[in-house]
Amino acid sequence: MNIPSALKYTKEHEWLRVEGDVAFVGITDFAQGELGDIVFLEIETLGESLEAEEIFGTIEAVKTVSDLFMPASGKILEINSLLEENPDLVNSDPYGKGWLIKVELKDASEVNKLLTAEQYGAILEA
Repeated sequence: MNIPSALKYTKEHEWLRVEGDVAFVGITDFAQGELGDIVFLEIETLGESLEAEEIFGTIEAVKTVSDLFMPASGKILEINSLLEENPDLVNSDPYGKGWLIKVELKDASEVNKLLTAEQYGAILEA
């Protein structure tokens, strides 16, 4: 299983990658594997400011629909437009082209509360 060390993680299986004053958010390789073939994403929170752990959208696979949670507080600046036509990018490239949203972080120190790759991996092994 792929757990890149440069990212931060949540117990709900989202990842966060900080680039300057913005962050990219997606779901982990473990999450996409558990969900199976992803067929649709519903993210209607563009432009909204949400707190950490609030729901920012849903992800639909063949057999289930799951909520998506904000890893850290911030304003949603962008939704990955590639996923409209190719939601399966979340399956094939969850840490790259399969990112979900771009966020302007409200408080960068919140990132320090997230799990490291090592901590996230330990949760999966438990």
